[in-house]
Amino acid sequence: MSDFLLLATVYLATMIVAVPVSTRLGLGSVLGYLIAGIIIGPVLGLSGHEMHDLQHFAEFGVVMMLFIIGLELEPRALWGMRKRLVGLGGVQIVGTMALIFLAALALNQTWQVALALGMILSLSSTAIVLQTLSEKNLMQTRGGRDAFAVLLTQDIAVIPMLALMPLLAASPIKVVAGDESLGGAFMGQLPGWGAALVTLAAIATVILIGNYAIRPLFRFVHTARLREMDTIMALFIVVGIASLMSFVGLSPALGTFLAGVMLAGSEFKHELESQIEPFKGLLLGLFFITVGAGMDFALFAEMPVLVIGVTAVLIAIKAGVLHAIARFVKMAPRDRALFTLSLAQAGEFGFVLTSYAVALNVLPDRTAQGFLLVIALSMLVTPLLFIANDKISRRLSEAAAEQPHRPDHIEDQQPIIIAGIGRFGQVVNRLVTHSGLKTTVLDHDLKLIQLMRRYGFKGYFGDPTRPEILAAAGLDKAQILVAALDNPESNVQLVRYAREKRPDLKIIARARDRITVYQLYAAGADHIVREMFDASLRTGRYVLENAGFSEYEAHEAESIFYKIDRASLRELAELWDPNIPIEENEAYIARTVEINQKLESALMDRFAHGPAAGPIVPDRGPEPEDILNS
Repeated sequence: MSDFLLLATVYLATMIVAVPVSTRLGLGSVLGYLIAGIIIGPVLGLSGHEMHDLQHFAEFGVVMMLFIIGLELEPRALWGMRKRLVGLGGVQIVGTMALIFLAALALNQTWQVALALGMILSLSSTAIVLQTLSEKNLMQTRGGRDAFAVLLTQDIAVIPMLALMPLLAASPIKVVAGDESLGGAFMGQLPGWGAALVTLAAIATVILIGNYAIRPLFRFVHTARLREMDTIMALFIVVGIASLMSFVGLSPALGTFLAGVMLAGSEFKHELESQIEPFKGLLLGLFFITVGAGMDFALFAEMPVLVIGVTAVLIAIKAGVLHAIARFVKMAPRDRALFTLSLAQAGEFGFVLTSYAVALNVLPDRTAQGFLLVIALSMLVTPLLFIANDKISRRLSEAAAEQPHRPDHIEDQQPIIIAGIGRFGQVVNRLVTHSGLKTTVLDHDLKLIQLMRRYGFKGYFGDPTRPEILAAAGLDKAQILVAALDNPESNVQLVRYAREKRPDLKIIARARDRITVYQLYAAGADHIVREMFDASLRTGRYVLENAGFSEYEAHEAESIFYKIDRASLRELAELWDPNIPIEENEAYIARTVEINQKLESALMDRFAHGPAAGPIVPDRGPEPEDILNS
């Protein structure tokens, strides 16, 4: 017991020191954990036989991470990713396998060894990449989303790789992954078709449990009103589904991901996330520590040039394949750099496949030990690749600032188009998207679009007044257009063009002042909102309240002003003439004076005999646009 406590103290103390230092230096938490593992293992020599057991335990961090990611993806979103899963992920795996296979053959390896190495090294690190993408708020970028699609495809591809590996065995040894387990023994006794049916039944069971069983069970447990029961329930879901997947020889991470997807629309989604998150963080940290502690530095000392050279070649091959894919699908330079550098390492599933290949006599022990070190070293380099990506992104931003930027390729078309994402459009977009609706955001300010993406909102760079940009955004199919550009002239131009193209389109327009209201009215806007009008009314109400008016009196004065001012807009819009300066339009000025007198009389008469008998709820009346277009 004392040995365990001492070892736990060393682990925790090393994490407490290494991780914050690494984070402060801008290297990320993952590299801190890896360094902590190196200190515990190769440097201090404190890791022993318990490291292997700890690694199995820590792998649950990856399982929990994919469960939480699944909670963020509804089945519709997953189905929408099918092209990226098959296209990006499939091409990356096949392309990388082919190049590594040829490279191994050139080094006089047998085709069995070459193919096994191709499968092992084609996979990337789901744990490191997703953790780093989340820390850097890059998951919502196109590069981040495409990287996730490739990682998900790789996790799925582990299943056929495990099935294919025994066919490469040098001798007919019947070894099945997990033979020492009850599940392995059971699956080993089944014929091929029986094992396939059991596997499909397990996947169907996960889907059915996620759809129909977990919700009522969680409701039942939640009635206890004990927070620890919610924690137990969340752990039960993850551990139970992971064990079911392991029993039939599938990836536990894949099973929990599917369960998360099924629960994405559940009312308990956020509760599950909050309960799992602390365990995920701790176990992921332990996983990275075991990777660092497991690095064989004695072998590295024997042949450092060879190990570093093979690692560099591996990263170069994977980066080359990823870069070619990114160029083929026409990613933007920034997304292309992120996609290429984030996935250029080997992954944790490489450890599993390597051990399996050794058990099957596919890989010699010496070769396997060398490539285990290569895998660990490439994972250790990954945070440095992300730092390189940050520098490339900054250079691209600086270069973009110096020269005109091409409009973004608009990937999707939503029923609501918001043109302009400044201080006005931001509020509109947040309200609409947080209410569950989808928007296509356009703006000609690149910095605003980039800032918006950092906060997780999708937006596209391009001039909304250009017909081709509006067409790409889906003007022909849109239901609502919000014209919220900072420039009033551009806003009027946008409304006029949209109305010509789509007479049936609902157009809501931002107006800077009364003149812009009249221009937008003439251009065909359905709803017109003066950007400062409501804020000014609220300010005036606060002034009245602090000047001695009661709260309801101030509200009533605000209501009277609102109705009279808004009702006058139609009259004044009819009198306004764009060809006559407003200060020279006698009819307009005369009617404005009359309206001001009417407003003053209404307010003075209302408060001439003291307050009303009781408070009233201010009747804001119809919106100005309704008045204008009635």
